[in-house]
Amino acid sequence: MDLRSELLKSIWYGFTALDLERSGKVSKSQLKVLSHNLCTVLSIPHDPVALEEHFRDDDDGPVSSQGYMPYLNKYILDKVIEGSFIKENVDELCWTLTAKKNYHTDKTSSTVLPEKDAFRLWCLFNFLSEDKYPLVMVPDEVEYLLKKVCMAMSIEFNCVELEDFFSQDSVQQSGITVWVFLEMMNTGKITRGIDKSIISMAIEEVYREIVGDVLKEGYLWKKGQLRRNWKERWFTLRPSNLSYYTGEDRKDCQGNIVLDGNCCVEVLPDRDGKRCMFCLKTLSKTYEMSASDTKQRQEWTTAIQTAIRLHVEGKNSLHKDLKLKRREQREQREKRRQAKEEELQRLRALQEERERKLAELELLKEAQKQAQALLEQDEQRRRQQHEQLQRALEIQLREAEEARVSMQAEMALKEEEAEKQRKRIQELEEMQKRLEEALQQEIKARLDEEAFRLAQAGLLAEEEEKMKALMSLQEEQEEYILKTQREKQELKQEMENKSRALDEAQRQLEEVRANRHRVDQDVVVRTRTKTNLSEMVLTGDLTRQHITVYSMTQTLMKENITAVKVCPSKQFNEVQRGVSNNRQKPA
Repeated sequence: MDLRSELLKSIWYGFTALDLERSGKVSKSQLKVLSHNLCTVLSIPHDPVALEEHFRDDDDGPVSSQGYMPYLNKYILDKVIEGSFIKENVDELCWTLTAKKNYHTDKTSSTVLPEKDAFRLWCLFNFLSEDKYPLVMVPDEVEYLLKKVCMAMSIEFNCVELEDFFSQDSVQQSGITVWVFLEMMNTGKITRGIDKSIISMAIEEVYREIVGDVLKEGYLWKKGQLRRNWKERWFTLRPSNLSYYTGEDRKDCQGNIVLDGNCCVEVLPDRDGKRCMFCLKTLSKTYEMSASDTKQRQEWTTAIQTAIRLHVEGKNSLHKDLKLKRREQREQREKRRQAKEEELQRLRALQEERERKLAELELLKEAQKQAQALLEQDEQRRRQQHEQLQRALEIQLREAEEARVSMQAEMALKEEEAEKQRKRIQELEEMQKRLEEALQQEIKARLDEEAFRLAQAGLLAEEEEKMKALMSLQEEQEEYILKTQREKQELKQEMENKSRALDEAQRQLEEVRANRHRVDQDVVVRTRTKTNLSEMVLTGDLTRQHITVYSMTQTLMKENITAVKVCPSKQFNEVQRGVSNNRQKPA
């Protein structure tokens, strides 16, 4: 589990805490505050307009976790530098947001954990939870964490009271959430009768061991490098370094020993009044230390060797490695369980098949017994039938012998009768031949009669076809006559219409001639008027009234000329030609 995944777990709680309606969406204003606080605790510069630029195509509504994730990765997590910030500050920020919404306890209860212990358990839960959302912790990890806490309190973990809780189907299938876990811790089933200070110290120890990657802590005597005197120091071992302080409050750090693949640990013999000695060798220095007893020396040397091994293997956390191993063991255990279940199912199926075959075998045995009894009965019945049949055959043989004798006498009589019958048959055969000849003649006469009847039927069919042809011809003639009459009627109507059009055209022609006559008169008048006007112009007697009269005369003349132009003389000619053509058409 890398740093980004650890940060995302805590940030996920902060995001969901802002989702008050549990709709999966948070307003932009709240995301701005969350992003600013994250940048502060992660020690990266905050861009106040980055969020607006990232969501400039969206409306002012809320933003979902999927929509916020690209912004979080690009503008915040991609800029994070490991070692430049304190991870605990990020966890405290997200815990503050989520605890206000989700962590509700009875403050008057004596079993309720302090806020700091609840925060540390929340961090431990995040570390041990599965890497999928929503975050849950499987029962095996819950049991592992509770055992670590009980071990830190020097008590034995009793899981009897929690068996009912762990045996629930929902817990076995999906795990438990952090709020269910904290509620279970607040019930006091595990910490009943233990002082709160002891519980807090145990939770802090487990927190520092698992979350803080502390492999071991405790007092050791250390020999100075310059003065070569012995001083008691509080040592804290992590996978990457061994730090020592003046006291267990870890406020005054006296030194930090960086661990790598070139370091090694050796056990030293007792000297200078010190016992249980060992040394840590690096490329540049050798550090001599003394433990309180042999057990402590063994634990420290083993822990330091474990830290060096983790560094050589490229692992920065023992408990992350242990978590992965436990997960692999759970997966293998689950595979083995499934394989065992499949094997049990297969064995159960084989057992059922065996039982079914045994039942079938019993049925077959029973059927065989019944068949044997039936065979014996059939054999006895056949034997009886055979005896009866033999007696019957003997009787029949005697009867047959008697019948043979009587039959010989009857045969002689039958031969005489047969001779008479042969003669009678010859006479009947001759009579049959004569009857067959007569029948042949009758059949020939019937065939001739049938041929004559077929020929007569063909003639009748031809007569009927001809009659149908005559009827259809008659109908066509009648239709043609009706069509001719309708055409005559239409032609007559058309001639009448064209006659009326011709009369109308003649009338219009008369009007045109009258208009033309008037136009000629108007032209004469216009000529006279023009002459008079010319004379007036020459003499200077032209007035406005004369000009008006002249304009009106010009207008009337134009109208008359236009009326003459629109005269339908062409239409008159066309009508006249149409009338002539109609008169020439044959009736």
